[in-house]
Amino acid sequence: MSTDAPIRITLEQEEDYSFRIRFDDTTIADLMTDEPEPLGKGEGPNPTRLLVSAVANCLSASLLFALRKFKNTPGKLVTHATAELVRNEQGRLRVGHIHADIRLAEAGTAHASLERILAQFENFCVVTESVRHGIDVSVSITDADGVQLHGTARADHGES
Repeated sequence: MSTDAPIRITLEQEEDYSFRIRFDDTTIADLMTDEPEPLGKGEGPNPTRLLVSAVANCLSASLLFALRKFKNTPGKLVTHATAELVRNEQGRLRVGHIHADIRLAEAGTAHASLERILAQFENFCVVTESVRHGIDVSVSITDADGVQLHGTARADHGES
């Protein structure tokens, strides 16, 4: 992934809380998201599940990369991730903790430099390290006539 180009997606509401996500500038198939009942129909993952999936996937890929970098040939990894939802001071739900349990297909002794790998692989996980240290998020709202109703325009958020 290039660090020069921004990552662009487009969300389009299908109905109620169901959205189609298009991964702009790629050939990746669209993804449908939805909130669980009673808000939605639960016909796709909701944003919280996507966040947990992103953390778990990134950690797994970082571990796989690190294992292979040291000439190991690991079997298939299996990762189980759990998120605990908590309420903040205002009573709003937040992700309070994510735990990812990554399972190797073989004994740890089968891998060279495992201690070094385990000491550093998390540092290379873009998603996990971003979530751990906070993410700057800007929001703008524009109406059908192109009038900005909220936020600040950003040059790198043009139409695709």
